[in-house]
Amino acid sequence: MDFDFRVLAVLAPVGLALGWAVFNIFRAAQQQLDNFLNKRA
Repeated sequence: MDFDFRVLAVLAPVGLALGWAVFNIFRAAQQQLDNFLNKRA
């Protein structure tokens, strides 16, 4: 039973882009939360 690596070749860039987008979104959210908490103190 052979694995079709074309599926991996198609899904890997999509997964990489999705991971990078999630990373950037959470980083921006963390910065906003930090700014909010620093202004309250």
